[in-house]
Amino acid sequence: MAGDGGPVADLQGYGPRCRIAVVATPRAPRTVFDGLHDGALRVRLAAPPVDGAANQALCRFLADRLGVPVVDVTVVRGHSARRKLIDVHGIDAVEARMRLGLLP
Repeated sequence: MAGDGGPVADLQGYGPRCRIAVVATPRAPRTVFDGLHDGALRVRLAAPPVDGAANQALCRFLADRLGVPVVDVTVVRGHSARRKLIDVHGIDAVEARMRLGLLP
């Protein structure tokens, strides 16, 4: 992912917050990043897509990777879809890219 000269994920900054495009795949053996897909981070989630469990797992996973409280990570679009837009408060786009290991 980082430093390979490949495509960069859609990660937009808005002052002390950023938005990240994510493609989520539920019911994976474990929760991991799985590269990029069509300009979005691909995240495989161990949680099932039932009663918001996958969205909650995604928010917890990103909060942990970005070093922000889980309450600062929210799904703003795509609640029931695989492609989601995630809003993260308390971190700008440059710092988020560094913490996720993405190109600037």
